[in-house]
Amino acid sequence: MPAPGQALSEGYSELWWLRKPGGSTDFCEENVRLKMENHEPVDAVKEKQIDIITRKINQLPGAEMNLLEHGSTYIGLNDALCGLIANNLYWCVLNVTQAHIAAGLPMAVIPFLTAEVFHKGFISLPLNTGDLNCETCTITQGGLVGLVFDGLYSVFLAIPVNGLVARYASALPGKGNILTHWIRISKPIFRRMLFPIWLLAGFAAYLGSRQYKLLIKALQLPEPGLEIQ
Repeated sequence: MPAPGQALSEGYSELWWLRKPGGSTDFCEENVRLKMENHEPVDAVKEKQIDIITRKINQLPGAEMNLLEHGSTYIGLNDALCGLIANNLYWCVLNVTQAHIAAGLPMAVIPFLTAEVFHKGFISLPLNTGDLNCETCTITQGGLVGLVFDGLYSVFLAIPVNGLVARYASALPGKGNILTHWIRISKPIFRRMLFPIWLLAGFAAYLGSRQYKLLIKALQLPEPGLEIQ
């Protein structure tokens, strides 16, 4: 493993993944500082940094590399399950007996895709490109994404997907009554969904931490064909 302050032969030095003096693995205060002897453009620097990270990630065992690159899929599957649970609770409260497939399918597909996009956009891709280099930041972002875009989003999505607003709008005289009606129905459902929502947030935070540690492990592997001076 390269020691702090050593330079790679391609002109890069003081990369953020190198250990601090004393062997500390706390990288929160490290910056990505790529120094080129030839004063290359910023885009070229970024491209070479991503290339180094990609080559290092490819050295990981298959399961670890898959978790680092496609961890958002696990979040999506859990989010789809959370959406189906919320949808089923609304069915029970409103005695829905028809169109289960038509209402249930979007509640599995849409949360899955949403979780996949947001976790990959806020966690996986920034890690794989070197833009996210702080473990605390990774855990925090993962937890917030899991809480807002996974858990809460799935519960709120259950309302329009089932067409409940349109169903009760014709039966109730005013918009104020509709709002009161939805608040009354949703309160017990949200209380029941608190545990799955927080579980999703905790799992997303844990996955972010796990992905960060796998990235650090990959970056500390000796890279074949890269001479260290």
